Amino acid sequence: METSKFAELLAKKALENGAIRLNAENPFTWASGYRMPIYNDNRQFLYDWQSRAMIADAFTQMLTADAFDPDNIAGTSTAGIPHATTLADKLHKSMSYVRSSSKDHGLHQKIEGLHDGGYHQASVLLVEDLISTGGSSIAAVKAIVEAGGRCPYCYAIFTYGLDASKENFASLDPPCKEETILDYDTVLFWAEKTGYLTSGQVKVLSSWREDPFGWGIAHGFPKEERK
Repeated sequence: METSKFAELLAKKALENGAIRLNAENPFTWASGYRMPIYNDNRQFLYDWQSRAMIADAFTQMLTADAFDPDNIAGTSTAGIPHATTLADKLHKSMSYVRSSSKDHGLHQKIEGLHDGGYHQASVLLVEDLISTGGSSIAAVKAIVEAGGRCPYCYAIFTYGLDASKENFASLDPPCKEETILDYDTVLFWAEKTGYLTSGQVKVLSSWREDPFGWGIAHGFPKEERK
């Protein structure tokens, strides 16, 4: 799939605006308490309409390559919603979004934007901003299927490329394929190419993928216990 043009532009923009931050010397503390040399905040793209448009263009190209013409664009709540909206507007498609949990009042919906409560076998593209372990994406895909939708693809802006996400998506039945504009290796490539990182720093950061949850401890950054 030819998305290299968008991957290059988006990688450079992400490093420039702080959507992706890389730091092996003072790694970031994730919500889990693990110290990681990368932090992703795709909400930084919301500030710039050109970045939002670029992401929608990249997703459109991916749809063309996959020969997939979905009836509905579904965003994950909350980070996937703006990009699903931009893409749905661009393609003149219906749009919905999947909550992390059902509402505890009113009609108790888990999925918003459905005219009569279900997809009724409509084809659905799920839009995420980030795929980490894939847990939230998998839950969203299952919710779409339970609501009568067919969801063969989940598109995201960025993935860490963790084995856990690959295993989680491989377990889905019916299947759903994850595809992203950017991945970890592409970001490292352009980080070195643009001078954001040295070759030595890239080598250290590359090792993170081999054991992401043991990397911090191995480099002197123990997991922080969170209350």
